[in-house]
Amino acid sequence: MRGSSMVVQKSWLPVDLRLPAGPQAALGILAFEAAAAMSKLLSLHRSLSDQEVSRLRSDAMRSAGVAYLNSTDQAFLLKLACAELVVSLDAAAAAVARLGLRCGIDFGGVYTCLKAGAADARLDLLVAKGLRVKAKKMERLVAATAKLCSEMEALDELVAVERKINVRGWSRLSGPIPAQPVVAAAAQAGESPGADSLRQELKTQRLKVRRLKEESLWNQSYEKAVSLMARAACAVFVRICTIFGPFVPSLPPPLPSATTDSVQTRLSKLLHPRSAKAKASSGPITRRDGPSRVHPPMSNSCPIIGLRPSGKKSPTDWRKLLDAPPSTVGGAGLDQQYANVIVSAEELLRMEAEGRQEEAAAERAEMYEMLPAKLRAAVRSKLREWWRDPGPLDAGLAHGWKDAVDRIMAWLGPMARDTVQWQSERNMDRTRRFDGAPRVYALQTLRWANKEKAEAAIVEVLVALSCICWYEERRRGSVRH
Repeated sequence: MRGSSMVVQKSWLPVDLRLPAGPQAALGILAFEAAAAMSKLLSLHRSLSDQEVSRLRSDAMRSAGVAYLNSTDQAFLLKLACAELVVSLDAAAAAVARLGLRCGIDFGGVYTCLKAGAADARLDLLVAKGLRVKAKKMERLVAATAKLCSEMEALDELVAVERKINVRGWSRLSGPIPAQPVVAAAAQAGESPGADSLRQELKTQRLKVRRLKEESLWNQSYEKAVSLMARAACAVFVRICTIFGPFVPSLPPPLPSATTDSVQTRLSKLLHPRSAKAKASSGPITRRDGPSRVHPPMSNSCPIIGLRPSGKKSPTDWRKLLDAPPSTVGGAGLDQQYANVIVSAEELLRMEAEGRQEEAAAERAEMYEMLPAKLRAAVRSKLREWWRDPGPLDAGLAHGWKDAVDRIMAWLGPMARDTVQWQSERNMDRTRRFDGAPRVYALQTLRWANKEKAEAAIVEVLVALSCICWYEERRRGSVRH
């Protein structure tokens, strides 16, 4: 009895749930965090391509809506775009640094000195162009990891179905059943699905998950994944400095030239301190012309912020630069709401043009419900003012309203759609965390729009829409009679 009790007691000993550490340890469940950081680096890399930078300079920054509502100061707009890129890169670099701590790579210290422009610890911004982003390899790993995530969810659903069948039996099964091919077919036929068929589907799904683990970041070592992302982060920062350096003085200036091979060697030593010949005790960065410099300790939760080197000016608070002032739509917290109103107005115009009157009436009622009290009062006041002397309500007047709405919506509509996309891109949902496409900049949205000008434009659109709808209702009523 004593022996058996000892066996039972031993079986309930606590299990070590800590994630494995070390250079050769596989990422495992942290593959999804690594894939999200990798996709963010890919997005930054694509946003900084020549084509996207040209589109930013020629289309986004010089559009009529941005010029009228946001600013015509090109230097200010470039600084906004640069700040947004740096903040996004900081978030990706923080994730890389957290993963690097598990395999002895002090990427937090490297990235901090890189941003601070420390002459003894930073890569040459001109020659480090040799640090290529291995985009195709990263794309392949992110795609496989995203596929692994969805297939693991499907496997969990199958396992849940099997567990319910085994515990309760098919006849007493309650709750919705996942629409798996075998289970759904059997449920429609009113039959109990065969256990063999379900087991075969589970076996197939497990094999698929196992194969994807081999192809994705799941079985990649910490060292390989962190090295790949660390080089990409450095290359992205170099690209930011190359593009925005002439316009944003806060970025560090380039160092004297060196060869690409030496830059690659220096970065390898920075990322792999144990292979370096220098005997730095607490950091991988050493000076060639003097004693080694000791890094300040880095916080695990925010590894990209360190003490600035002596004699250097305070680092730029890039995140603070993105705070919209109270006089803007974003500063008042109304950018998403105003964007939804404008998108609804576009849809209402489309419905009216296609003759979908009932849908247009429902859309119009829903749109007015979205209006803040201030805008609703402004629209009513302007409509009452117009009805005091409406003049002839004919086709010419309706056509004039339609032209006025089209002119305003030609520049206001794109800004509203970009606002909706910008907000959705920053939501940390599962559908977008592995999306590495180029992103919309805040400068081309309603976030930085002048609040008074934006509200005046929206009121003009809504008043004209109301007049157009009234004219169409009156015309249709006269035709029926």
